[in-house]
Amino acid sequence: MGYDLKPSPFAPERFPDMPEIAGATLFTTASGLKYQGRDDLLLVLLEEGTAAAGVFTRSATAAAPVHWCRRALRESGGQARMLVVNAGNANAFTGRAGEETARITAEEAARLVDAAPQQVQVSSTGVIGEPFEASGLTRHFPAMLAGAPATWEEAARAIMTTDTYPKGAAATCTVNGKQVRICGIAKGSGMIAPNMATMLAYVFTDAAVPAPLLQKLLAEVVEETFNRITVDGDTSTNDTVLAFATGKGGAKVEGDDTETLSVFRKALHAVCLDLALQIVRDGEGISKFVAVHVKGAPDEAAARAVGMSIANSPLVKTAVAGEDPNWGRIVMAVGKAGVPVDQQKLEIFIGGQLVARNGAVVPEYSESAAAEHMRGREIDIAVDLHMGKAALTVWTCDLTHAYIDINADYRS
Repeated sequence: MGYDLKPSPFAPERFPDMPEIAGATLFTTASGLKYQGRDDLLLVLLEEGTAAAGVFTRSATAAAPVHWCRRALRESGGQARMLVVNAGNANAFTGRAGEETARITAEEAARLVDAAPQQVQVSSTGVIGEPFEASGLTRHFPAMLAGAPATWEEAARAIMTTDTYPKGAAATCTVNGKQVRICGIAKGSGMIAPNMATMLAYVFTDAAVPAPLLQKLLAEVVEETFNRITVDGDTSTNDTVLAFATGKGGAKVEGDDTETLSVFRKALHAVCLDLALQIVRDGEGISKFVAVHVKGAPDEAAARAVGMSIANSPLVKTAVAGEDPNWGRIVMAVGKAGVPVDQQKLEIFIGGQLVARNGAVVPEYSESAAAEHMRGREIDIAVDLHMGKAALTVWTCDLTHAYIDINADYRS
């Protein structure tokens, strides 16, 4: 790689402690497909009876692995025996050759565990438009499955591209007196504006959850977590979030048990939100983490539109990078969101300080206080539309010259 990946200022001191998930075994290796001297291929072996669910990019140029996963989940009835993930090549916009690579990868993996190909989920991440032979991955499968299992951290590192640190999260909850474990790993740093960047996330639980219910829960949680982050406003061809429920922990989560469902959903949400925020905190070239709060919207869709308009604005993001409390750029971003706004009602806040209302800056606004807030690493922007009761938060980062450096040299 020709770009210089400096560690994110928000990188955690260490990878989190994550328990094993009964029924899921991890394996990694260095395929040499793109990278040298590092693992870039992940296999997860799943025991029979594992339920699977997925949420994928809405990009019109979705990658071959996304097409495969959608069909496989449908045709298998939400059953899975293996997950295969490679880093360095996205297998996107690679035509029929790419579709064949995804199919053969799944077939070869399935053969080794005596499963149907549709029970194998396949993901890829990396450079777009460069075909590769499935054998570059499949020739490693037998040795991987015969070798020692990998740790969660090793698995998270194997799927990284421009990430500067591996991302993992875990949560536990109690369902009907039995402990449930949920663990997740993710990768993502640039091309992040999930619309279900390059973003991949995999969540595993030892609870027994029927596939239709797991799909419903995952879709809801993704909308509240991964779909509320943005680094650069670009939705990837490969965005994928997959969830697997092995059922080997003894606890059952069922749709007609409201209390159990709520407890499990809360834990699943916690893992996904943790991973989503880690992705933003590792945004390419990041120097500041930004939370954008929107309230007083007529509905959630309007709140999201306003929030994402602010979070994706290059002018807002560069102002944050330059530590300039230029609130006029926030006004601009609200106005272009496509949501009707009454300027006399709109309120803008920076770092909790009221900046503007009644269509103008307030007399007590302190630019020096706002500038001091902007010099911090954690930036807080809020707007109140005073048009309803809907509210939500989206998360983003600043836009620095380092982002340009990384992406100008990405293919070298």
